[in-house]
Amino acid sequence: GIGMGMTAPVSITAFPAEDGSLQQKVKVSLRIPSQYQASPPSPGDESIKIEERQEMTIYSTQFSGYAKEADYVNYAAKLKSALGAEATYHKDFYFCNGYDPPMKPYGRRNEVWFVKE
Repeated sequence: GIGMGMTAPVSITAFPAEDGSLQQKVKVSLRIPSQYQASPPSPGDESIKIEERQEMTIYSTQFSGYAKEADYVNYAAKLKSALGAEATYHKDFYFCNGYDPPMKPYGRRNEVWFVKE
């Protein structure tokens, strides 16, 4: 029953298939505003879970525009190529992040994150 407004980034955990495309399962995560983090309100929907994201080190790339699935897949492939074989990171998932409200037409920020192992 508490309205918290929109937070950024909206983070989608993507699970790549063998060919680099994304599997149909995704996990959408929203940041709980600072004033609610110590004691977050309980979700009224049992499919919504409150999780604490542990500290992590990431490899990241940024791009602009209205991001679509194909954009995230493309930039994930570019990041993978830029990192080469030396970097160790989780290959079974990555994060697709959007920072802007839908009505912002210009200067949009999107990122792909690989989590360092």
